[in-house]
Amino acid sequence: MRDHTSLKAWQEAHKVTLAVVELARTAWKPYASALFFQLQRASLSAQLNISEGYTFGNSPTFTRHLGVAYGSAVKTGELLSLLAEAKIIELSQRLILGLLKRRRTLGS
Repeated sequence: MRDHTSLKAWQEAHKVTLAVVELARTAWKPYASALFFQLQRASLSAQLNISEGYTFGNSPTFTRHLGVAYGSAVKTGELLSLLAEAKIIELSQRLILGLLKRRRTLGS
């Protein structure tokens, strides 16, 4: 039986959430704590809204949850951009940002 983890969108959101957790573990700075906390909440929200929405089947409620998940993914990208521009995260950590931008471009 298929579940929400079979969705490509959930799989990508899960990868981003795990990467954000690792980023917070390795790059967290006290002066940027609000940014990191918000980043963690936004990335997790994207993954969890896909999961929760899936339980409603093919319904307007699922569509609404996907809209919230997309908004959280956009917010995650914006926070990663801000952290990179402020030079709080290093260039190698910008790979996460690249993944998010690519996903947005593909509309997935």
